[in-house]
Amino acid sequence: MANRTLNTGRDAAPAPFTVLMDATGLSPAMQKLGAQLKLAAATDASVFIVGESGTGKEVVARAIHEASERSDQPFVAVNCGAINGTLAHAELFGHEKGSFTGAVSQNAGYFEYASGGTLFLDEVTEMTPDMQVHFLRVLETGTYQRVGGSDLLRANVRVICASNRDPAASVADGRLRQDFLHRLLVIPLRVPPLRERENDALVLAHQFLDTLNRENGTGKTFAPRMLEAMALHDWPGNVRELRNAVQRAYIMADDELDAVMLARGRSERRAEMREGALNLPIGTPLLRAQREFILATLAHYAGDKRMAAEALGVSLKTLYNRLDAYDKDATDEAGG
Repeated sequence: MANRTLNTGRDAAPAPFTVLMDATGLSPAMQKLGAQLKLAAATDASVFIVGESGTGKEVVARAIHEASERSDQPFVAVNCGAINGTLAHAELFGHEKGSFTGAVSQNAGYFEYASGGTLFLDEVTEMTPDMQVHFLRVLETGTYQRVGGSDLLRANVRVICASNRDPAASVADGRLRQDFLHRLLVIPLRVPPLRERENDALVLAHQFLDTLNRENGTGKTFAPRMLEAMALHDWPGNVRELRNAVQRAYIMADDELDAVMLARGRSERRAEMREGALNLPIGTPLLRAQREFILATLAHYAGDKRMAAEALGVSLKTLYNRLDAYDKDATDEAGG
């Protein structure tokens, strides 16, 4: 591991969007990204954000939206991997009453909800080939129809998409249509992983702790040992892992968050995994065991959700729902 200079980052904990748009005090990689975001926000062109899981791709998308002329209009985030395959058309484009079983009324789709604003397609490489064709048609014509409808509706949205996969590799392995990619990849952005961002982990850690203190009326601080431990850790789960680590340490601390709490939190969250086997203590609650098994399987497949879902014998949508629930649980624990 390369030597790193310890910088507590205590004097540089800007607000979420300021962290990206005004990257003063952050790493050169983030300063470069901040400059790119300003250029992207000044246009209405499609943006394709690439970055590892947990790097904050949706935060980047929201920052572009907030800095654009569409900021007073909706920002609608769609998890492409969680869209129900049989109802995908209705979810994206809306449907008319009686257009299919269960369609008891006219419903708007994501395009209508985002009208005038930004439509964010997360995990876009998980979109089915059929939906890519229909989506491409909307991007090319600027119009669409609700399921069961005949009226042409105008799609007034700015499209931003994101993936933790390399776009070119996704085309090569058949996940993404090349013509669809050409429409999306007008402005490419890469969000660097936390391990490439020097002392940014400490800046973000202080931001997370400041938020927790403000929400709960506390004044907890980081112990020097924890600051050093956070600076030296590679954070394979990136910003999401860092945020959850700070939340866990905050919950366990009386006044000072210590490195021992950080290590304990990691050991509790990650069941020991050796040679493809998962070891859990006897008496582990069933729901926790299920959670650890799912997270360990996902880690085993290097974050590839499709492969993890296949190995677990569940649908990709089910896996996304479980992961979203785990993220919400971590946030609720910190807030309570």
